[in-house]
Amino acid sequence: MAKSINQVIIMGRLTRDPEMRTTPGGKSVTSFSLAVDRQGSDDTADFFDITAWEKLGELVNQYLSKGRRCLVQGRLRQESWDDKETGKKRSRVAVVASDVTFLDGPTGDEGGSSAAPKASSAPKKGDDVVIEDIDDKPIDLSEIPF
Repeated sequence: MAKSINQVIIMGRLTRDPEMRTTPGGKSVTSFSLAVDRQGSDDTADFFDITAWEKLGELVNQYLSKGRRCLVQGRLRQESWDDKETGKKRSRVAVVASDVTFLDGPTGDEGGSSAAPKASSAPKKGDDVVIEDIDDKPIDLSEIPF
């Protein structure tokens, strides 16, 4: 018998700022929504509700905001409930995130892939770079520790 698979990968822009709340059991959960442009269409998109739990949700809440791009990996979850206003049965399919990759830089530019600025270890203009002489002796493999 074949194994079942429930995995989804989507990339898009947040349609609203993430909303974080805490469950009665003390776990944090963050909800947000992504708009994913349809291929070949200029003005249509699909919209997905996403839930990220605990540390992942805290990071999403801290670093993402409306309009930022991200890639979400997770699983689909079918939810159903009774509408309090109409009394009708309602349902939807939502994404439970297992990983979120921030695609924009900290200022919303499309070039970065990190949510926080990185320190550069490259020498700055004006710094002197000293290159030591390298001898041309062959490498003795017995000196390598692994």
